[in-house]
Amino acid sequence: MKKILAIVLALAICVGCMLSMTACSGEKSADGKYKIGIVQLVEHVALDAATDGFKQAIIDELGADAVEFDFQNGQNDPNTCSTIANQFVSNKVDLIMANATPALQAAAAATADIPILGTSVTEYGVALEIKDFTGTVGGNISGTSDLAPLDKQAAMITEWCPNAKKVGLLYCSKEANSQYQVDVIKKELEKKNIQVTLYPFTDSNDLAQICTNAADNNDAIYVPTDNTVAENTGIIDNICEPKKIPVIAGEEGICSGCGIATLSISYYDLGYTTGKMAVKILKDGADISTMPIEYAEKQTPKYNQQNCTALDITPLEGYTAIEAK
Repeated sequence: MKKILAIVLALAICVGCMLSMTACSGEKSADGKYKIGIVQLVEHVALDAATDGFKQAIIDELGADAVEFDFQNGQNDPNTCSTIANQFVSNKVDLIMANATPALQAAAAATADIPILGTSVTEYGVALEIKDFTGTVGGNISGTSDLAPLDKQAAMITEWCPNAKKVGLLYCSKEANSQYQVDVIKKELEKKNIQVTLYPFTDSNDLAQICTNAADNNDAIYVPTDNTVAENTGIIDNICEPKKIPVIAGEEGICSGCGIATLSISYYDLGYTTGKMAVKILKDGADISTMPIEYAEKQTPKYNQQNCTALDITPLEGYTAIEAK
């Protein structure tokens, strides 16, 4: 009798272990929904639009009842992004969407198994320290890039500010892709015999001081697709507008806050493309390791009417006014 009880208990323990392993195996949740974790570096217009597009693409393809989104805001802190990404791994989500470079870096450090799709990331080779990047990350990472042609952006600076002899490049030194952009812009402008000075700031606390220095010593300022700038355009506008210093911006959200012109992409469309990639992985079983990085299909030259008026600048032909929000 004791032997029979021992066998029964052993079987019960075994079954319990199997059930526990099944529940934590990374399969769909009990309600049959795909679990998707979204780590977004910070909330601002561009990143919010990318997240909205991502979610909508998945809902359009799979239906709202087939997916469970866990959205988390990284509060513009890489360490917070890391905490969020590790929590997603612990929760065994089916896929992670990482919105912006520090969020992608955090997710990549957290898991080599769960599929990760980045968006609003400028250059994946720089973000992930991949030498001789060819367009496909490999492993468990792919996504979309918000890079608009930097040579065209450099040309915009000279088109809108033809008399500018000195241009300041203002960016957050903690954002690797911002550094990449200003390095390219610097080379392009120096080809045109323009004096270029880099003005890196560490965070919003020293932005005003650095921006004031840039505005006092240059004829124009360029800011790339920089998340810290995007969150603090009011600081830049309050400094540059009174000094009549035009700002050329790397994306529309920043331009609408402090710039005069930009080469705009749709972050909503970028996120939507990322969502369609997620569906291919989750529903169709696509191999993420073979999926190349995708880019915005079109760029639209746009201008900020309010800032142009304030600086007595006549908008150039071929540019579309940014719609007031």
